[in-house]
Amino acid sequence: MGRTYFVEEAIGQYLSDLSTNLNPYVTGLLIGQCSPQRDYVIRAVRTPPKEELKGDHITPSKLASVDEEWITTHASQVSRMLPGGILVLGVFIIATPELSKDSQNALRKLIFSVEKSLTKRRLWKPAEEEVSDRAALQICSATKKVVCRTYDVQDPKSSAKPADWKYQSALSASWLALDCTVNVNIHIPLLATSPNHDLEKNTKNGLNRWSKQIEDSVFLINGQIKDDDTELLEGQKKIRGNTQSSTQFSDVKVLTQLSQSSSHRSTATVQVCSGSINLKGAVKCRAYVHNNKPKVKEAIQALKRDIINTLSDRCEILFEDLIINEGPHKKSFEREYHVLPQRLFVPIAGSSVMLSDYKFGDEADGEIQERFVEMLDQSVQAEDIHIAEEINTVDISPVTDNMDDTQQKQLTKTTLLLKLQQNMGVVIAAAVAVFASIFSFNYFSD
Repeated sequence: MGRTYFVEEAIGQYLSDLSTNLNPYVTGLLIGQCSPQRDYVIRAVRTPPKEELKGDHITPSKLASVDEEWITTHASQVSRMLPGGILVLGVFIIATPELSKDSQNALRKLIFSVEKSLTKRRLWKPAEEEVSDRAALQICSATKKVVCRTYDVQDPKSSAKPADWKYQSALSASWLALDCTVNVNIHIPLLATSPNHDLEKNTKNGLNRWSKQIEDSVFLINGQIKDDDTELLEGQKKIRGNTQSSTQFSDVKVLTQLSQSSSHRSTATVQVCSGSINLKGAVKCRAYVHNNKPKVKEAIQALKRDIINTLSDRCEILFEDLIINEGPHKKSFEREYHVLPQRLFVPIAGSSVMLSDYKFGDEADGEIQERFVEMLDQSVQAEDIHIAEEINTVDISPVTDNMDDTQQKQLTKTTLLLKLQQNMGVVIAAAVAVFASIFSFNYFSD
């Protein structure tokens, strides 16, 4: 038996509008949520045209010439704009009848390319029981016939399986949201053997170690520890029959162990380091889950991944910005302070789910609006852009080197700080496990 995709009704009109303007095909992404019982599609987003093709409206006439790299890049950019629990769960092609025979081959190729690109960026691993089917949607522009199939992206030899595609109104109008603020203070040593241009790689390695702490953390939902297999809404009133968008929020606190493991002894490693990277600040995290009897483990898994993704994505964005502004081969390695971009949320019409993005302090609202149009084909009003992280909320550790009052004042107003500090010396890179009968936690508060 194939999977069933419940699809936001407005997507049908969106795809129909795209089919009237194609020449001779259009591709795009399907965005939503997977669950053990069923899958949900809450957005469809067409692939933005390349800059050189915008003026002439030229599209290659054969599906064999689909720009795979461009589509996977788009998927990677879009994935940064999705909160926890929401993911790219498929690809669509709307094509003329002449190209219909080639559509499935093109879709299969894109499904695996997109998933490979997204997996490469992740700092977490999928669970064994996780749904690994991804949707391949084919629509004929002339007959409007819709064919939905799935491929198992964990199996490179996977063949297409039929799937149901069912439209539903107000699909995500009353989904559940989990919110938390996580205080971050990560110290990443830079080994003396690592060249300066490996800052991004070293940061990712440090975040990879930190992500394992998050995976092993304890999550309190509205002040309670709940069993993984219980329903998230157990003991709460469920919103029924509501077609207006409304969100049920759960406040989450994250408790992380002070030591990575108390079950076995670890050893200390002494390494010569040429510098260090310090990530410090508070990050706003949010995840959404469907309202069809979701389990606690689904919700916590979605929030864990958002915590990990949001910090990793910000670092990626910062390093991309540094390459653009300073070049990829910067020679000097001096003490530097960089503010990571702030997180913002934007509503989806008719849905309780909000999309996400990141902005630097000097970015205007117009730039954010342009990005939403280009990446998600969505117009956004300036008043609908909600900055999730307030300034003046982070206690920045004192900096003693040459820094004037203006710089110090600017730093104390940041929400998240990445510090590159040259520091010749010896750093203990791994701690010796402390044996104690009391289980210790470090408390992450709002």
